[in-house]
Amino acid sequence: MAMQNKNFQGFKFRYLLTPWLGPTVSLLSLFFFGAIGYRITEGWDWGDCLWMVLITITTIGFGEIEPLSAIGRVVTFLIIAGGLVVVQLTLQRLLGLSESGYFRRMSELRFKRIIRNMQDHVIICGYGRIGNEIAQQLQLEDVPILIVEIDPISKDLAEKQGLKVMLADATLDETLLLAGIDKCRSLVIALSSDAANLYVVLSARGLSPKCRLIARAESEEAVNKLKLAGASVVVSPYVAAGRTMAATALRPIAVNFMDLLAGSQCEIEEFLLTSDLAKFNQIKNRTFSELNLGRQSGAMILAIRDGSNLITNPGRDFEIAPGQLLIALGNKTQLALLRNLLRKVLINVEKMNC
Repeated sequence: MAMQNKNFQGFKFRYLLTPWLGPTVSLLSLFFFGAIGYRITEGWDWGDCLWMVLITITTIGFGEIEPLSAIGRVVTFLIIAGGLVVVQLTLQRLLGLSESGYFRRMSELRFKRIIRNMQDHVIICGYGRIGNEIAQQLQLEDVPILIVEIDPISKDLAEKQGLKVMLADATLDETLLLAGIDKCRSLVIALSSDAANLYVVLSARGLSPKCRLIARAESEEAVNKLKLAGASVVVSPYVAAGRTMAATALRPIAVNFMDLLAGSQCEIEEFLLTSDLAKFNQIKNRTFSELNLGRQSGAMILAIRDGSNLITNPGRDFEIAPGQLLIALGNKTQLALLRNLLRKVLINVEKMNC
C-alpha cells in the first residue's frame, strides 16, 4: 500500500510538471544562449549579460548597459524574436491546458489534499433541506464539515454557504474513503431515498466498524432496516417533528430551554466508562461525593445509563460502575476538566445535539 501511494504521488507530480517542461526549457535556453551571445560579442560579465537578456525579453527596455556593437544588436534581435516565439508557445500551451481540463484537475487534486488533512469532522451525505439544516447547526458549533453531494446545483448552494463539498456518489466505497470515514467524528446520511441511505450505511459500516452513523428514514420499515444494517442512530424527520410539536404543546418551557441551550456555549457530552475491571480498580473513590466531579470541573451530571436503565439526576451517594454512560452538561472548559478527571476509566467522549 505504501509503495502504491508513493507511485501515485510520483504520477501526480509528473502529471502536474510535464505540461510546463516545454515552456520552461525554452525560456531557460533563451536566457542561456542570449547571455552567451552577449558574453562573446560584448565581453560583459555574466550578471550584465543575464540582465540585458531579461530586460530585452520582458520589453522593459531600461536601456543598453553599454553601447552595443553591430553583432550585439543582431544578438538582441534574435533574443527578441526568440522571446516572441516562447511567449506564443506558452500562450498556446495555456489555452491547450485550459481546454483539456488541466486546471480543473489541479483544483480537484488540491481539494483532495485538503480533504485528506481533515480530522474529527462530520460528513454529511446529501445537501437537501435536512442536510442544509444539519450543516447550519454544525456551523454554529464550529465543527469541520464535509458535504458529499452528487447534484451540481446542490453543490453550488452548499459552497455559497462556505462549506467544503465533494461532488461524488455517496454510495460508492471510494467516495467514503476519500471523505475520510476512518478519521471523521460521525457520518450523517441524509439522502432523499431510504434505499440509498441503507446502501450508504452498509458500505460505511463495512469500511469503518467504529464510525458513528446517523441515518435519515422516511418510514418505520426503513428505520428497522437501517438499524439492522448498522446505523448508530436513525431519525425520521416526520416522527421527530411530531414529537417536537407535541412537546411544545405540552411542555413549551422545556422545549424553549433546549432551543436556548443550543444557542449557548453549553454542550452535552457522553462519557463512556470502560468495562475493563483492571482499569476500573485503579480508582479508589467511586461515589459522586468522593469523586467530587461537579465541584472540581463545574460540569453537571444530568443522567447515567446503566445497561437499559436511565438514572436521572444521580445523587451524591451514587457509585459509578464499569460500562456506564455518563451524560454531562457544561461548557468546553468544564467538560474538558471532567474528561481529565475520568481519564483513567474513560473510553470515549461524544457530543450530543443540544
